[in-house]
Amino acid sequence: MWVIVLLLGTAAAAAAEPHSFHGEKVFRVIPRNEEEVEFIKSLASNIQVDFWFPESVTQIRPALRVDFRVEFHQALDVQSLLAQKRMKYEILIDNLQLALEKELDNNARAIGYNYEKYNNWESIAEWTASIAAANPALVSRSQIGTTYEGRPMYLLKVGKSGPNKNAIFMDCGFHAREWISHAFCQWFVKEAVNSYGTDEQITNLLNNLDFYILPVLNIDGYVYTWTNNRMWRKTRSKNANSNCIGTDPNRNFNAGWCTVGASNRPCDDTYCGSAPESENETKALADFIRSKRSTIKAYLTIHSYSQMLLFPYSYKSSLTKDHTELNNLAKAAVGQLTSLYSTRYTYGSGAATIYLAAGGSDDWAYDMGVKYSFTFELRDTGRYGFVLPESQIKPTCEETFLAVKYIANYVLNNPY
Repeated sequence: MWVIVLLLGTAAAAAAEPHSFHGEKVFRVIPRNEEEVEFIKSLASNIQVDFWFPESVTQIRPALRVDFRVEFHQALDVQSLLAQKRMKYEILIDNLQLALEKELDNNARAIGYNYEKYNNWESIAEWTASIAAANPALVSRSQIGTTYEGRPMYLLKVGKSGPNKNAIFMDCGFHAREWISHAFCQWFVKEAVNSYGTDEQITNLLNNLDFYILPVLNIDGYVYTWTNNRMWRKTRSKNANSNCIGTDPNRNFNAGWCTVGASNRPCDDTYCGSAPESENETKALADFIRSKRSTIKAYLTIHSYSQMLLFPYSYKSSLTKDHTELNNLAKAAVGQLTSLYSTRYTYGSGAATIYLAAGGSDDWAYDMGVKYSFTFELRDTGRYGFVLPESQIKPTCEETFLAVKYIANYVLNNPY
């Protein structure tokens, strides 16, 4: 422990924003036993550790991979400590700033809106208006709420108008730094609109289902990743009696709220908030789904990274009454996804597949009666993590589109 205390003495004051990631490293460790788990926990209690997977120190267990980022002035010391403890480790990213500079690697010019680049919020907001204006028979835009910092939360409804239509709700951008998530919602809308009338299955889906698409849930956080700190995760709301900002929106729903895999400390990345739906953003989403509860039959929430397709429950280990059907559907959807580029996905209930985590939107939606409730964790498995290069947007979105299309077709043909 004395070595870790020495590390503290070298810790610099919090870096002035915007944050530079020069020299910061992302490590992967797979603890072999409880002693190694406790070592990682002691490390995290003494220095600044940003957990990429799992999302909280409380979720670490033997044989579960642990990906974490440390700041430059501590990276070499952490590396020495791991070696001293004879722990097996891998450096996934040797210099995070260089990885970030390579992330925006698509220099190709596109005619019109570029779906193969990461677009900032201002561009996405303009796009929601323009794609609705250009496709009035298929797309309409509404506002379902306002973020903490006052930004409009735009929702796109995609589908041919018709009576008594069921719907699928899909959101992207819960966690600000998961940029590939944001990219997928834009890609999905583009692909659905462009395929209507030429792709028989898409045409049938849009004729018979409505798709509610929330391109970015955590808009304030997303803006902050562009302007101040690329690795920001939470919302940007102020917390009472704390200088720490933000709540984890995917721990803020009334599904075993704050019981496991979530923190009641505002400074933590998995802070559950002061109460369920304490955040403007989560409240707006929940209110909308409640208002359309009779027609929304599926809920899809898009995250990264890990290449997983998860379904309830995550906040408890018990299986849902629909477990077999959801598992079979996840297996088939993953099969469709893998068929394009042979990308390997794992699937299953959240608690069994990764770890227990309470307050998630998919569990909440399922408990609200939305049976087909799924969480996608998109590419990759850690080589790039949250800094997936733009060159991977197209293949990631193409394969994910196949899985979503399969789920949508299943929902259409299996009403309840």
